[in-house]
Amino acid sequence: MRQIAFDTETTGIGAEIGHRVIEIGCIELIDRKLTGQHFHTYLNPEREVDAGAFKVHGISSGFLQDKPRFADIVEDFLHFIEGAQLIIHNAPFDIGFINAELKRLQWSKKIDEYCSVLDTLVLAREHHPGQRNNLDALCKRYHVENSNRKLHGALLDAEILAFVYLNMTGGQANLFGEDELSETKVVLQKGGSYPLLESQSPVYFADPTELAAHEEFVRYLIDKSGKDYWSEK
Repeated sequence: MRQIAFDTETTGIGAEIGHRVIEIGCIELIDRKLTGQHFHTYLNPEREVDAGAFKVHGISSGFLQDKPRFADIVEDFLHFIEGAQLIIHNAPFDIGFINAELKRLQWSKKIDEYCSVLDTLVLAREHHPGQRNNLDALCKRYHVENSNRKLHGALLDAEILAFVYLNMTGGQANLFGEDELSETKVVLQKGGSYPLLESQSPVYFADPTELAAHEEFVRYLIDKSGKDYWSEK
């Protein structure tokens, strides 16, 4: 199964009042393993970034002046996500902004006609009702390293979200492929790539209490079944 952890940054709150997408970050997973394939771009929104939004992500209007416009990257972006399941935290926000960008171009389709969407905020609320379920809170709950997240950023947040999602839906067993990822590759429009981050995959070890609980559970299964399946492996 192909999935893409997805995030955006914007000029402000409210696509319906003219705010625009200024950054897109996508992290590819296949069969619950990070592949190292990414799509990332900054965008010229053709308007000013609100002061409040700048405080959140630190992306200035001046920085974006020479960046491509959404129309310049739309085909590459849609090609990258097509057929995948998008993993998004608070999906209505990001999907609303992307659909607004598509509508502005008089595009014939909406994003959900290219891919399906899984909202991890909805999933987190089902798992942890009545608790804080923003990305920082989930990182703390699932022991996902996010010390580099001083400001929001679409690519970094998408990578963090990928690890949170994997932990929230099954734990460490399927987090990584056989090869260690030592460098993040960011796929640009027109198929280019360049090294962006040093991305060391986190490894989680069971503590003595968890190991003891596991051993006790194994003994319970052996006692109940009358057969030691593990010794036959």
